[in-house]
Amino acid sequence: MNDTNWVSGIWEREGVNLRYVRTGGSKAPLVLLHGLTANGACWTPFARTLEDQFDVVMFDARGHGNSSAPLYGYRYEDHAADVVALIQQLGLISPILLGHSMGGMTAALIARQYSETLSGVILADPTFISPEWQREVRDSDVADQHRRILNLDKSSVLTELRARYPHRSAEIIELLSEARLQTRMSAFDVLTPPNPDYQQIVREIHVPIMLVIGDAGVVSLDTARQLQSINPRVRVEQIRGAGHGIQYDQPERFEAVVKSFLNSVK
Repeated sequence: MNDTNWVSGIWEREGVNLRYVRTGGSKAPLVLLHGLTANGACWTPFARTLEDQFDVVMFDARGHGNSSAPLYGYRYEDHAADVVALIQQLGLISPILLGHSMGGMTAALIARQYSETLSGVILADPTFISPEWQREVRDSDVADQHRRILNLDKSSVLTELRARYPHRSAEIIELLSEARLQTRMSAFDVLTPPNPDYQQIVREIHVPIMLVIGDAGVVSLDTARQLQSINPRVRVEQIRGAGHGIQYDQPERFEAVVKSFLNSVK
C-alpha cells in the first residue's frame, strides 16, 4: 500500500480551515479522530493496515496539524460539530468513528447525537475523567510544558520523545514530534472544565461501541465495566503493556482488536 496515493483536502467551516486526508475508494468509511497534541497524520501507520478494506479519513482538529487555530471554539461540542460537518461535506454514508483521548470524547458526543447516521464507534482511552481529575489536569503544568516544547527545534523534541518512549517505532516518534510542534496553545482550551458527562453520553449511544483501554491509561478497567453496566452495547478490550497512547504502544494488538470490531459491524 502506498500512502502517496491518498487524497488530502481543506474545507472551510465558519471561517476555520480544516484539513483531512483520506485513503479513498468506494469502501466503508472509517473516520479517525486524534488526541490533544497529535494530528491526523499520527494515524498513518494504522491507516495503512486498513486502507484495503476501508476509506480511512484522518482529520486535523482545529488548533492542530494543518487546520486553522481560531481564538476560541475548542470545547468538545465544537470539535464534534467540525467532525459532523466533515462527514456531511464528504458525503460519508454510515461511517464508523474511531477516536483516541480527546478524539474519543468527541466521537462519543457525535455517537450520542447522531447514532442513526453511524455504524459504530470505537473509543480508545477517551478522556472520561472525573471533574476533580479534570481540575487537576487544568491546574497542572501541562500547558506550560507544551509552551516550552514549542520553543525547541524538532531534533530536540525527537530526542525527548525517544527517551520517554523508547519502545515506540521511529516513524511514530517522528509523526508525534511534528504534530506536537504544530499544536497551538489555543488547543489546550479543551482542558477547561467541565467535561461532558461521559456516563450520560455512553448511556444514550445506540450503536455498537468498543472501548479500548490500556493497563496504564486514563480509563480504568473498573470504569470500563461500569460503562458496560450502563449500556450493554459496550464491548471492552484491555490491551496489556499499553499506556494512554494505546495505538502507539501496542500497534499490532490495537490493530487486531479494532479489526475484530470493524468486521462485526460492517
